[in-house]
Amino acid sequence: MINESSRTPKPDDGGTDSLLSSSIDARRTLHRLRRRARRSAFMWRQRLAFFIGAGCVGLAAVLFAQGSDFAFEVFNQMLDRYPYWPWLVTPLTFALLIWSTEGVLRATRGSGIPQVIGAIGRPEREFRERMLSLPVAVGKMALTLFALLGGASVGREGPTVHVGAALMYNIGSRFELFGRRTVNGLILAGGAAGIAAAFNTPLAGVMFAIEELSHTFEQRFSGLVLSAVMFGGVVSLGIIGNYTYFGSVYAQLDFGPAWLAVLACGLGGGLAGGIYSRVILLTVTGMPKPFGNWRRNHPVMFAFACGVLLAAVGAASGNQVFGTGYEQARSILQGVPDGDGLFGLWKLLANILSYIAGIPGGFFSPSLAVGAGIGQWIAPLIPGASFASVALLGMSAYLAGVTQAPLTAIVISLELTDGHALVLPVIAACLLARACSALVCRVPVYKAFAFYLFDSSRK
Repeated sequence: MINESSRTPKPDDGGTDSLLSSSIDARRTLHRLRRRARRSAFMWRQRLAFFIGAGCVGLAAVLFAQGSDFAFEVFNQMLDRYPYWPWLVTPLTFALLIWSTEGVLRATRGSGIPQVIGAIGRPEREFRERMLSLPVAVGKMALTLFALLGGASVGREGPTVHVGAALMYNIGSRFELFGRRTVNGLILAGGAAGIAAAFNTPLAGVMFAIEELSHTFEQRFSGLVLSAVMFGGVVSLGIIGNYTYFGSVYAQLDFGPAWLAVLACGLGGGLAGGIYSRVILLTVTGMPKPFGNWRRNHPVMFAFACGVLLAAVGAASGNQVFGTGYEQARSILQGVPDGDGLFGLWKLLANILSYIAGIPGGFFSPSLAVGAGIGQWIAPLIPGASFASVALLGMSAYLAGVTQAPLTAIVISLELTDGHALVLPVIAACLLARACSALVCRVPVYKAFAFYLFDSSRK
């Protein structure tokens, strides 16, 4: 007799477990594939944002450079026709610039580099939107061009850094990139690409990113950031062509008495750069009471007065101090200076007046001109040293003194002049200048202005 229970099939526990396990493994695999696809899509969006942004920064820098040259050329043409033109136009330009930047465009004032440093250091979206919005970027370009049209002693490189960072930040937002490290990388790359494209010096842009814009450079984004910086420079290079900003400077410094130029330029450029930084920092740390009250309570009239004084300095210097100072610096570096030996002093005064007025504009190019002027003054005092070599040493040392970023000053000075025969003297002069500048101004000027932005935004 057959047992009925033996006819009933027993459940196959092993088979059920196997099916369940297979289902779980399939779901896990699908989850991993989806996560990998999302990560891959994010990486591609990130790369596109960096490289599209860098290309836009390169194009903007080229347009900005051409617009700056055109604006200052118009000023020079009017100056040739009407010798008293600066007395009329420069004060009115200063006053209009301050009046137009009292509201939402207040972030366009000054160099623009402190705003970028501030945006990297502070992750709050509200602060970044105020510093790096598209209206601020467009306003920065337009108002800097207007400043050059009025003869202000300002440069376009600092504003290009600001515009580049703003463009990259906004392009990143369009690609929905909001992570803190990603946004910091975008801002950093945009600012550095601005320097690379403005001067046509990709290596200087990389060094500027690492040394000046951020002391907390994210290793995770190093390759992407540096590639974007180089790409911004390549875009500028492709449009304008391969050229050296100040032309090739054929100079060398034989070891011996001529090396006294290193000591003289390092000391002179560093101390002068520190004094300049200390003076312009008075605009945020506190000017002497009468001037401070006047600037705070009547900023438009104060700027007008600065414009009048700039016109007076221009008249005293033979109209050599207006604009970026590019032509004067180039002529000095080529050994055929246009003005007298006091050009460096006149240009220093013009830079101070333009900055304390509070108008938009940077002091990178004007600082190079002052440094070349310091070298022009020192060169006749050094036996055995060529005029061009001392001018290059003075330019690099003064820039290192102002920014207290010696590595950037070294790289950018050599790239701007193709002066590789002077590598060791330039390194020595810049390091000495950095040390001397710190004796006069303890906090680097860009960092100090960035700290002020932090404090003022919290009030």
